[in-house]
Amino acid sequence: MARLREEYKANVAPALRAKYNYKSVMQIPKLDKVVINVGCGEARDNAKVIDAIVNDLSQITGQHPVVCKARKSVANFKLREGMPIGAKVTLRGEKMYEFVDRLFNTALPRVRDFRGINPNSFDGRGNYAMGVKEQLIFPEIDYDKIDKVRGMDIIFVTTANTDEEARELLTLMGAPFAK
Repeated sequence: MARLREEYKANVAPALRAKYNYKSVMQIPKLDKVVINVGCGEARDNAKVIDAIVNDLSQITGQHPVVCKARKSVANFKLREGMPIGAKVTLRGEKMYEFVDRLFNTALPRVRDFRGINPNSFDGRGNYAMGVKEQLIFPEIDYDKIDKVRGMDIIFVTTANTDEEARELLTLMGAPFAK
């Protein structure tokens, strides 16, 4: 079992239940899923870019990503419907907890001049979104094997009803929010 899941069951859930006085165990907020998304506009010119993105994401997450295709044609962007423009991975269960643990404890501290993640990036419904500027912060990525430095969006979807509950959940799980 993932270390972070055990931590959630042993410490985080009882602390949240005590703080917010939940009557049922099912009311306690938990992490539902984590979505990692890489969008890449240059993929319309070079098909090998999508292969590199898929390879990087599968190394980082341990799960095969889904290639996202354009839904509409946009003439100004030289984009046609059906062209591949990115990739995404949805993590749940054990892989999700393993990824979050690695992100908070190994990857984010490797960011240059890291002062914490933005505590204001909640969406009003208890979900948190953050961006990473380069995939090199993950120890699974070999610097010599990448073709270009790319960023990614990481979205934490929780069952919390408010941003305050979600912030408390992520803080107790080890999210390094900036002061």
